[in-house]
Amino acid sequence: MFPTDSDLVYGASGDGQNFDYLTGTAGILAVAGIGVAVATAYNWIGKPNPAKIPFDLDNQTIIVGPDFIHYSHLSKEGGEIKLLRYLYEDTRTLYDVFRRGERVSNNGPCLGWRVDPTKPYQWMSYKESLLRAQNFGSGLVALGLHPGPGTLVGIYSQNCPEWILGEYALYTYSMAIVPLYDTLGPDSCRFIINQTEISVVICENDEKCKSLLNNPPACLKQLIHIKPISKETVELAKRLNINTLSFELVEKFGVERKYNPVPPRPEDMCTICYTSGTTGNPKGVVLTHENVVANASGVLLQLGDEKPNSSDVMISFLPLAHMLERISHVGVYMGGGAIGFYSGNIANFMDDMKALKPTITPAVPRLFNRIFDKVQSGLSNSALKRFLFKAALSSKENERRHGIVRNNTIWDKLVLSKVQDSMGGRIRLIIVGSAPLAGTVLNFMRCALGCVIVESYGLTECAAPTTLTVHGDYTTEHVGTPLACCAIKLVDVPEMNYYAANGRGEICIKGTNVFKGYFKDPEKTREALDDDGWFHTGDIGTFLDNGTLKIIDRKKNIFKLSQGEYIAPEKIESIYVKSQYVAQVFVYGESIKSCTVGVIVPDVENVKRYADERGILGTHSVLCNMPEIKQLILNDITDLGKKAGLKSFEQVKDIYLHPEAFSVQNGLLTPTLKSKRPELRNFFRPQLEYVYRKLN
Repeated sequence: MFPTDSDLVYGASGDGQNFDYLTGTAGILAVAGIGVAVATAYNWIGKPNPAKIPFDLDNQTIIVGPDFIHYSHLSKEGGEIKLLRYLYEDTRTLYDVFRRGERVSNNGPCLGWRVDPTKPYQWMSYKESLLRAQNFGSGLVALGLHPGPGTLVGIYSQNCPEWILGEYALYTYSMAIVPLYDTLGPDSCRFIINQTEISVVICENDEKCKSLLNNPPACLKQLIHIKPISKETVELAKRLNINTLSFELVEKFGVERKYNPVPPRPEDMCTICYTSGTTGNPKGVVLTHENVVANASGVLLQLGDEKPNSSDVMISFLPLAHMLERISHVGVYMGGGAIGFYSGNIANFMDDMKALKPTITPAVPRLFNRIFDKVQSGLSNSALKRFLFKAALSSKENERRHGIVRNNTIWDKLVLSKVQDSMGGRIRLIIVGSAPLAGTVLNFMRCALGCVIVESYGLTECAAPTTLTVHGDYTTEHVGTPLACCAIKLVDVPEMNYYAANGRGEICIKGTNVFKGYFKDPEKTREALDDDGWFHTGDIGTFLDNGTLKIIDRKKNIFKLSQGEYIAPEKIESIYVKSQYVAQVFVYGESIKSCTVGVIVPDVENVKRYADERGILGTHSVLCNMPEIKQLILNDITDLGKKAGLKSFEQVKDIYLHPEAFSVQNGLLTPTLKSKRPELRNFFRPQLEYVYRKLN
């Protein structure tokens, strides 16, 4: 039986570029001469340090009751299971988090940025950051905002120090933040402002101010701009009875009035984080201070000795509008570490990494896939390079299986250093989230970077991560175990033939990190949260023999073929996308059809290499129209489907090759890079109809 709410608490005390990896004949020959010996000898520079593993890797969860509820071993206190609410007695709200950072860092560097890509990073200390946040919050009160969780303020900006100063200014006066972001689109931004009745939005620049002034909601009264805006924008705002002020001016008002802080309580709302969704209006996820602190505390507890500390620097580049980035910030602040912001242009991201030299970064699979592809491309023309790289990875993989993670072997110095240098040369911890990561890519990155890389699974409704892989578990293709702040169970999905008794079902989560509901949307809240407080994720999972969770399917988006068979297209897509020739895939079917078809975006580099090796000429668009290329890809994905156990009716019978990627910009992906299936269906309707006509 699940413990009662009074039992579920305890506080733990205590505190792309092109890579050419082996350049120069001398370097190649030197490595070739010692390769075999090094691979088998005592080959490190310095003493290896095996991972400290917090529990038995063959039995990573506690299973309770007839519902097979899975808990972290770290949830166990004495003979009881209690879900974590906080890690440090003095840090129970986000207001407390920043102040803890100042103490444990001894007022160290907090927020870093650079004015342009040619300049070094400059830093703001914790004390200065706290003072500016309080001044800005005091200024908001001076403008007429009432301290308390019922006061909502929007922010519409890329990651920057002012984002954080604005966020923690609100927490200082118990207000709540509502992030907006470009890829929501203007209609969704207007919907959010209207639904939350926001009167003040903090805007990054002139462009974003103009966007909000285009048919603005009646409730919007003030825009606070971080960067200067044009006189035309100021005049436009005046005509619409909207006041404009600079961020610095609001700080000045705060200094003059000096309103005392009004700290929040753990149960107070801290944010409404809107999820884009694939259909309809976005949903506002209501999260409290306790939700966010509990989640960050669970991550830190599971990271153990690898958790952020005052010597760490994290690069901030994933959108702060999403909870994975926000939780990463909270974890770093709790450890007294520093956050450096990327320059805002993703094309300069690698330059930012080299300038900042971070030790920690959150990441998404897309970044790793890009690095992996570039490395493979750089090795494709030299058998010797491939041999040496393979030997290096094999040696590092062998160490990793013995719990040794490091980047100071001879292989690191001679073969892998350029991969490490591309990310600044000091990375020691990476947390990956948002989408599944292929095991081959994860293995490669762990070996090549010589650092701890853990995978997470989570949702906005759970304040981001709910599971995390354990440092020391070298296996892949799973997302780890529940955090100490939550429990996970599986429930039946009979229409897809998934039954919890057989170890497969919909993933349901309950805990101190789980949200309170969708803002002003009781119907969707009832659909997501059952009467016992379990959040139904819509994801299908299975617990492996060692207690780790593996995501295998998605409950939503299923459809039925004419013969009555159910199809889960995302399961099929997750198999097909493993093809070396496939960059993106969309599987489609109809209830009046007896088979599925698909749209494939081919991988540019691998398809071009195939064509070049056979003397096939043409641009990428031309290659996509060639029957030979289409048959190559269809054969490859069909073979992958067979190996993965797809049934015949699940396999696509024909495909259309599209030369341009699905993206957020063309409206075919959500901001979290999930396929917008209705938009994909409408966009490719002519091609899908043509493919079906050919089959008939």
